[in-house]
Amino acid sequence: MPDEGSRSVTLSFEKSAAFYAQAMRSVAGGVNSNVRYGESPPLFFDRAEGPRLHDVDGNVLIDFVLGNGPAILGHAAPSVIGPVAASLGAGQSIAGQHRGEIELAERLQRIIPSADLVRFSVTGSEAVHAAIRLARGYTGRTKFVKFEGQYHGWLDNVFISTKPGLNEAGPQAAPEAVLMSRGQPERVKDELIVLPWNDTAALARALEAHGADIAAVVTEPVMCNAGVIPPRPGYLEAMRKLCSETGTVLIFDEVITGFRLGLGGAQARFGITPDLSVFAKAIANGFPLSIVAGKRAIMELVEAKGHVVHSGTYNGNMTSVTAALATLEALGADPQNYARMEARGERLMEGLRHSARRHGRDLLVQGFGAVFCTLFTSAKEVTDFRSMAAADAARMTAFAAALARNGVRTTPRGVWFMSMAHGDNEIDATLAAADRAIAEL
Repeated sequence: MPDEGSRSVTLSFEKSAAFYAQAMRSVAGGVNSNVRYGESPPLFFDRAEGPRLHDVDGNVLIDFVLGNGPAILGHAAPSVIGPVAASLGAGQSIAGQHRGEIELAERLQRIIPSADLVRFSVTGSEAVHAAIRLARGYTGRTKFVKFEGQYHGWLDNVFISTKPGLNEAGPQAAPEAVLMSRGQPERVKDELIVLPWNDTAALARALEAHGADIAAVVTEPVMCNAGVIPPRPGYLEAMRKLCSETGTVLIFDEVITGFRLGLGGAQARFGITPDLSVFAKAIANGFPLSIVAGKRAIMELVEAKGHVVHSGTYNGNMTSVTAALATLEALGADPQNYARMEARGERLMEGLRHSARRHGRDLLVQGFGAVFCTLFTSAKEVTDFRSMAAADAARMTAFAAALARNGVRTTPRGVWFMSMAHGDNEIDATLAAADRAIAEL
């Protein structure tokens, strides 16, 4: 295999295209998540290892998708696979308790500021659903606030205004609630208020006008799914204050930021403690596990006398709990792990900026070393969904396709995930590939 830093071979994906055509005959749509339609063709892989993917065409791609975020230690990390393999003979789902659940819960209490108590489930979508139910049970209120452009899962009540067309989204200061899928009932729009992100005044107005009906404010502490948009200085602090003053439950959706922006998540990084938090993705390095964590007074409602139901056959299964314990052990083993990952990510970000300038392209690179976004726009920053939506999405999709042909995989929407397995060689090879891809555009 030639040196990746100098490789100029253009990869092709004929076998992936053939497998996709075959899959269309048995799998509805040929894929098992609509998010995977972003690539053309949807790629098929034989194996993943560290920061690389091996596809059915024999191509090896440096991976910055990482399963859409989970593989923070790299794919098939030995530090996780070893303990999981050793655990398999003990069983998986036993419809009972095991000691690993206690060990994991106690570890999470020590590292997550909001975790007085925790509950385990499987996916981020269902954990968000549980958090909203808890907030309603605690406050006796029914509505909640979400922010335009933020994704909190694909369930009916939250899959709203994640990527609305601007012709139907209403005014920027007071967005309309827009359903994102056929089959969603119109009535779910009555359960929530959609607001612009990073606008303290808009949140204050909504809580003043509807506070008696609002059970929760649900937010990504960093708007990772659209633009990797950080909070403006003071924004999360103001949100915390407004929620406390109105008796509104503040829910942080840390499905992406959790264990990625630091061991304690975004809440530890920014010093803002929500009432409830949701985690998934990086907690188990690719094994399915999600968490609802929060204040004791709210979380206790899932006890029998609290009458808030949270159930699931696979909740706390032995395999995923083992993976999570091993992942947290690896993440916390060296205090410099996160610093090294962020430094390499920041070097990649700056290299992409330099390449774009050299080729005369308007490429905005913003976010954090651990997760960032590339957007084709002349703007110096994007601060909310509307400013992000003004970027050239078609050019970003073309850039992602050009990167893939040059041996690098990232998301077509422009979000890049770093892992601790990405070393300097991978960064150098990626920057060389990105320079070729930008030149192709």
